[in-house]
Amino acid sequence: MATSWVNSAERIGSDLHLELTGPGGRRAALIRALREAVRSGRLAPGTRLPPYRSLAADLGVARNTVADAYAELVAEGWLTARQGSGTRVAERAEPLRPAARVPRKAPARARGPRHDLTQGTPDTSSFPRTAWLASYRRALQQAPNEVFGPGDPAGRTELREALTEYLARARGVRTEPGRIVICSGFAHALRLLFGGGVLRGPLAVEAYGLGFHREVLAAAGVRTVPLPLDEHGARVDRLGRERAVLLTPAHQFPTGGPLHPARRAAVIDWARARGGLVLEDDYDGEFRYDRKPVGAVQGLDPEHAIHIGSVSKSLSPAVRLGWMVLPERYVDAVLAVKGDREAWASVLDQLSLADFVVCGAYDRHVRRMRQRYRGRRDRLLSALAEHAPHIEATGIAAGLHAVLRLPPGTEASTVKAAAWQGMALDGLAAFRHPDTDMAAGDGLVVGYATPSEHAYGPALEALCRALPPP
Repeated sequence: MATSWVNSAERIGSDLHLELTGPGGRRAALIRALREAVRSGRLAPGTRLPPYRSLAADLGVARNTVADAYAELVAEGWLTARQGSGTRVAERAEPLRPAARVPRKAPARARGPRHDLTQGTPDTSSFPRTAWLASYRRALQQAPNEVFGPGDPAGRTELREALTEYLARARGVRTEPGRIVICSGFAHALRLLFGGGVLRGPLAVEAYGLGFHREVLAAAGVRTVPLPLDEHGARVDRLGRERAVLLTPAHQFPTGGPLHPARRAAVIDWARARGGLVLEDDYDGEFRYDRKPVGAVQGLDPEHAIHIGSVSKSLSPAVRLGWMVLPERYVDAVLAVKGDREAWASVLDQLSLADFVVCGAYDRHVRRMRQRYRGRRDRLLSALAEHAPHIEATGIAAGLHAVLRLPPGTEASTVKAAAWQGMALDGLAAFRHPDTDMAAGDGLVVGYATPSEHAYGPALEALCRALPPP
């Protein structure tokens, strides 16, 4: 049965009801009751509380129970106690004033587009759950005890060793485990390099690229200088006084062409002459469909290029893992920026990815997705040939997106028409650097990897309906 106490108006100036109920015994119940009385304003600041003996007698509890409750509330700042003045409610203990109650509504469920052809996302339904779970279990079972302590800011040795072998074999990267630093993705790499002061601007970038990356750089105080593009990739001959350049040489994003071999050599010569750097964003380098993927620029000169990759396109953006392959002179500086403890990339995910690579599951997954995305691209071209032969898909047979060239002046209206069809996709202008005078023309950036297999056909039909007539 609950124990209650009602004090008289003469004693503390108001009627006070204390209900000693709930878990933890009477001491805990008394503490909760007094806190609530102060919060609600029933005990106003400055109010003098009864002596231990009186309150204990009224409540039928031991004197020590009241003394301990008072002492804890004094320590927490709810009450004050001074010799000769007794125990009072603290002057700063403001009651909680109830706000006007607004009826709560169930949150509206956001409705996504019926057809999603935005770029940058792999087919999420294709994530290799069974193989990943097997790698995770093996990694967990074989992990030494020290794995469950603070992480190494460079990343787990097991993953760096696996990446050294894989990147050499698949991307032509020349490195060793000690020159690889694990991060959580490309944007994190930029924050470490520029936000941490390892590199400084200005930075030359391609005239068309991801605005999000430019925002990350701007937040770090880096001015970006756009390089024009043509059919051979970035015009590296236009590099000025910059000390670094950011490129997507395997598959320019978003226009879709590779960097010409002569320009690959030229940009490395520029970096050597200026003591500069080439930052290589290898965002979808594994996905070339008409030939073997072109090797990394970093392989031409590992001391003048930083190769940055991740699994966001090849596996899933939910696996927050990427890597920087650094010139030796930058390794310590990057690790100093990261700090003594790895705070970004889960150690267990690193070990899982290491196993996933070493056991061959990563190669098998990439081969499977390469075939699937090649089929997606072929279906897109077939649909255009049948329903919109006047629309050309440009760029090499690679990656997770294609650019559709539109008649001049039709891009904005086509994006709007696509929205009317319940479709999400991007216009080419959305990726244009605000300071460039280059215009790549009207176009759509179609992410053919994004939909699941069963949703891709309807998405293509909606796309063809939205395209402008000849």
